[in-house]
This record gives sequence, C-alpha cells and structure tokens, in this order.
Amino acid sequence: MTFRPKYHRIIVFILVQIIVVAAFAQRGGMVWTKDGNAFYSGEDGGIAKTELPSLTKTTFLPAGVFQPAGADKPLRIEDFSFSDDLGKLLIFTNSKRVWRQNTRGDYWVLDPGTKLLRQLGKGRPESSLMFAKISPDGTKAAYVSEHNVYVEDLATGSIKKLTSDNGTKKLINGTFDWVYEEEFNCRDGFRWAPDSKRIAYWQIDANQIRDFFMVNNTDSIYSQIVPVEYPKVGDAPSPAKAGVVDVASGQTTWMQVPGDPAQHYIVRMEWAPDGKDLILQQLNRKQNESKLYLCDPVTGAAENILTETDEAWVSTLNEWLGSETGWFWVDGGKSFIWMSEKDGWSHLYLISRDGKQETLLTRGKYDVISLDLIDEKGKVVYFSASPQKATQKYLYQVPLSGKGVFTLVSPAKMEGRHSYTISPNGKYALQRFTNYYTQSMSAWVSLPNHQPLPGQDDLAAKFDPAAKADSNMEFFEITTEDNVTVDGWMMKPKDFDPQKKYPVVFEVYSYPGSSTVMDYYGVGRSSIYDGNYADDGYLYISLDNRGSALPKGREWRKSVYRKVGQVNSRDQAMAAKQIMAWDFVDTSRVAVWGWSGGGSSTLDLLFRYPEIYKTGIAVAPVTSLLLYDNIYTERYMGLPQENMEDYLEGSAITYAKNLQGHLLLVHGTGDDNVHFQNSEMLVNELIKYNKQFQYMAYPMRSHGIFEGEGTRTHLRTLCTNFLREYCPPGGVPKVKVSKP
Repeated sequence: MTFRPKYHRIIVFILVQIIVVAAFAQRGGMVWTKDGNAFYSGEDGGIAKTELPSLTKTTFLPAGVFQPAGADKPLRIEDFSFSDDLGKLLIFTNSKRVWRQNTRGDYWVLDPGTKLLRQLGKGRPESSLMFAKISPDGTKAAYVSEHNVYVEDLATGSIKKLTSDNGTKKLINGTFDWVYEEEFNCRDGFRWAPDSKRIAYWQIDANQIRDFFMVNNTDSIYSQIVPVEYPKVGDAPSPAKAGVVDVASGQTTWMQVPGDPAQHYIVRMEWAPDGKDLILQQLNRKQNESKLYLCDPVTGAAENILTETDEAWVSTLNEWLGSETGWFWVDGGKSFIWMSEKDGWSHLYLISRDGKQETLLTRGKYDVISLDLIDEKGKVVYFSASPQKATQKYLYQVPLSGKGVFTLVSPAKMEGRHSYTISPNGKYALQRFTNYYTQSMSAWVSLPNHQPLPGQDDLAAKFDPAAKADSNMEFFEITTEDNVTVDGWMMKPKDFDPQKKYPVVFEVYSYPGSSTVMDYYGVGRSSIYDGNYADDGYLYISLDNRGSALPKGREWRKSVYRKVGQVNSRDQAMAAKQIMAWDFVDTSRVAVWGWSGGGSSTLDLLFRYPEIYKTGIAVAPVTSLLLYDNIYTERYMGLPQENMEDYLEGSAITYAKNLQGHLLLVHGTGDDNVHFQNSEMLVNELIKYNKQFQYMAYPMRSHGIFEGEGTRTHLRTLCTNFLREYCPPGGVPKVKVSKP
C-alpha cells in the first residue's frame, strides 16, 4: 500500500483477521466448514480437521496422499481450499515470489474420496499459475498464467484460454501491474460467477507505462538491464477494464463504466450472490471521488449507485483491510456493508443493493479498525475498535439493524491488542492477545459471552497487569506547542538512573499509511541494531504524528494532505522538542533512524531541524516526492501538475543543504519500490553543498535489503557501529551548577 517498512518490523495495525468462507487460508491458517462448527488446517504435511467446541482434532488427509506418482516425497502444502461441495481439494505448492508475496506456483487437485491427485495446467511453465479457484459447481478450475485467464475441466483435463486479447507483459489479464499490487493490495484479478458459467476479470493495459530500469552489475561480466513497469507520480494510470467472459464461448463483454480509464482506477469488483449483477468500485485519479457501480454482466451497462467525495482522499476497504476480501453481502444480496469516513470517523454502513437506502451501524467519535464478522443469524456485526486508546484494539458487536449501541466483547481488564478469528456461524473465535509487557497468548472462546471453550485457558484470569512494573517500556502522550497530542513509547535503559543524562534514539516512520506506536509485545525491537538499545544505555523512543494510520478520526489522518514531509516532520520535531526538556535526556546525543517512509522522515528531521537531531540513519528513503509511484503519492499529495510547490516543499532534497549532523545513507541498488535513484539524487545534492556523510549501496538488494549471504548481519553491524560512534551509548552524570 505504501512505502512503509514492510520488512523491518511487523506493523500489527495492518494484520487484520478477516475470515471468508471457502477462501484460501494463509500458510498455517484454517479453512472453515460451511456450518462453522469445524475447520481444516495444515498438520504434519497433511490436513487435519478440528471440531468445535470440543476442539477434537483428527487427521483428515495424511501427508502420504499428497505424494504424486513417481515423486520421492509429498507436496509441500502452502495453501489449500475446498470446492463448495467439499468434493475437490485444491493445493498450492512450489510457490515463487511476485514482488511482495509468493503468489505464483503450482496447483494440484485431490479428490478426498478416491485420493486421485493430479496437477493443473499441464503444459504450462513450472510455477506459473496464479490464484487458481474451483468453480462453484466443482467441475472446473480457473487460473492465471502469464497474464492470461485459463479454465480447465477437472474431469477431462482439457484447458482453454479465455482471454482473447492474449495477455503480454504489458497487457495484463486476471491480475495486476506493480503499482496496483503495491498500493491497492490488488493481486487476484478474477472472480467465478455463482452459476459457474462466467468469469469476471480485470484487464490492465500498461502499454503506456514507462519502464524504470535497474542495472544488475553483479550476476554476469556484462551489466544486465532490469526493467520495472513503474508509473511515476504525475504519470497517468494504466487504463483498467472489467470484463465478463462466457466460459463456453470465450466471448468477453466489457463493463461500460463511465470515465476515461486512463484517469480512473477500478479497485474492487465482486459478483452479487445471485449472479445477476457485478458490483465494482471506481476511484478517480486524485482518489477523492469513489463511485460504486452495479453492472449488467450480459449487456455491460453500468449504473452508479453510490458516490462519495472527500476534500483529501477517499479511504478504501483495501486500505483498512490491508488485503483483498469478498464483498460483505447480507440478506441474500439485497444489501451490503460498507466502510466510510464521511462523518469524520471510519464507520460501518448498511447499504441497499440499489444504493437508495443507507443505515449507519456504528455511531460515535471512534474509528472502526476492521470488520471481523457479519453474523446474520445472530443479527449482529463484530468489529474491532479502540475508542479510548488508539494504540490498542478490542472486539465489539453492534446490532445489524442499526438500532442500539455497540457492546464491548473483549475482556475490558485486558488492556492491549485483541485479534480474533471468528467462525462463520459467530459461535466461536480464536482470541489472540498481546501488549507491551505480555507475550502473545491465545485461546478459543465462545461468542458472544467470550467464555473459554472446554480445556482452554481463561486468558482474562491468566493476564497479569502487575507485570507492567517489570517492563522498562512505557507509553505516553505529548502535546506539542501546536496543540497536537501524539502517542509515543519509550524504552529506558535497564539500569536507568534519574541522576544521569542519556542519549536518545528515535525510531520513525511518520509517513501516511502506517504506524509505529502500537501496544504489543516486542515493540521497540530494531532490525538495524546489533544488540539491545536499553542494555547499551540508550533511551529508545517512537512517536506517531498526524497522518499516521491510527484510529483517531479522519482529520488526524488527512491533515497531511498536500503537506507530506511538512506536517508530519513538524509534529515529530515539536514532540521531540518537549522530550528534550526532560532532565534525563542528553540533548547533545540525539539520533533518529527509519526505513522507507521512515528513511524519508529521518532525512526530513535531520535537514529541517538540525538543532534537535544530531545523527541519522536513513534506509531506502524517498528523497523527493516526485520520484515515487503515482497511486500512493497522488493520493496524499494531489497532482504535481497542480501543486508543484507542495512537492518541492515536502521533499528532503530541497533541504539537504541544511545538513549539520552525521548521516548514514543506506540503499539497495535493486530496489523496485523506492528506487536507488532517490539516494543518487540526494548524494548529488549533498556533494553540491560539500556535506560530508557516510553511504552504503547494497548491490541488487531489494527494498528489504535481505538478499545475499551475510547481508542482514552486515547491515546491522554497519548501522550499529555508526550509531555507537556518533551517538555514544550510556548515561553520564548531570552537571551540577554550583551556587555563587
């Protein structure tokens, strides 16, 4: 979604648990039975079945049944799903990475009754299949391979290519280009119709998108050019179309969605439960107008049923959920549940299929963090929120009727972050809990009374709030001179002595779309430091400024619109200014570090506020807002053709001449996300003004800088040595001023 630090820490805020029946489970996850009274999961190379509420586990299919004829070992099950009638089991294995995730691999189908196992896509290249799904009637499977959509008859094995436009590297059917995947979390680009006779799919035309070229100098004697299809900010989007292909004839009907495809995005699309309509969400290029269309799959006619606008940007379900999910239909498809910030807070709305009736389900000055389950039989909706503390998360329920108030389901005494995997029938849930002084623990509970199932721990009874006293971590709030209250955490040195002054290391992200101040166990661990900040005598602090992805309302998140690099860095600096007044802080030893957006923030703080920050480590930073992709940057900054001055004012390069402290700049030359170009342009500017700094370019490492033997050890050693040299650890006695 963003150039957030995807690799250097787990951002709990985006780990939303959404269970969709018959969807693929993540590795190590579960697939529910239709009645919700049992689930399947991977176990010892095979698949186990667990009954609820007894939690009785039995082997459903042992590993041996997944061994192909002639193979010396069973398939490694990475993901699996069942056909609707449970008569077919689809296995995903031998996966390969596509940009961020392993979404390309091999698929096999097993008949659980006969134990017949066969591979899909015979004749297709190895590990080239993506997003395979069995048709609702269980007779066929569809998948994407090399940018085309195929259908395969499960009885005969015959394969048919359905996309007549013949997908290429630039004409993409059934999946997405780099930027759609990165910023909209769009990967799986096709949907079976309920009647199994049609498939709806996206087509992305990236022919007008220029390639950004990376240079590989390490894998051969002569350099190799590595092209990445990448639309820079200011460039028009790849035109997107939605089509419905008839499986029998192979003919596609294109949906007649109004608007220039090169100035709009299609970010979500699903079938209505009865298959009579296709519903999709379109955003304009500035992403400040969202339209929902009901489309006739036979004629392609599109009717606008819901429009939402915002002075900044319209937040989408993709942003909140962090992944693709189904549409949230209720009442047999007569209505659906939607999330919107239009009243200033992210809330759930019940919308009639034609868009003419709307009911607000969640009311109040709080944000819905995620929609966890719609329990139609129980007539309630389960959702996560944290009205009192933005750093935490709890489960609530609210009547599906829209009448009545929301009710806390999680134990109130367990202050921290609660996550739930809820059964489709709403009777059971796997509760996971953590906070900064409690290691992650889990147990199965019944809902809505939240009682442990037989044999399960009572986590509320097990929870020990007194353990807080043993932690050297504390959470706090600071109100700046601009009257902005920010959340923060601080890890104090292990043997903290209030009579001493200590150096400070700030960890930042600061850019829109993510957060660093979350109440979970392990917060405060760093992937660039070889050791422990507290053990070595540092104060380790992180703050969340306006614009960060916290449940603090629309105004908090969108106050950075067209002011990225300015508002967020000022909030950080003004909060740091307050911290500098604490008498145990050594203001001569203040460091800041960050990765990706955090690297950008590190540069902003060093260059704009050199009187506060003396040392900085910027890893893979965006140094100019004109160098990143169009979807992310235009969402938060508008179009550079209209407000270039905001882009220049928000870019670190503009202020590079102000560098006074010590800077370590780190980047991978093979970064397809935040291009190495960013650091090279910054280096030129620093050279221009004779600003001395340290610089490490990791050959052909990606945005995560993890490829290659010894890379992470080298990175940690590099950053640790730099920090210890220019911001030495350890407390020093306070200087006593003698009276005259």
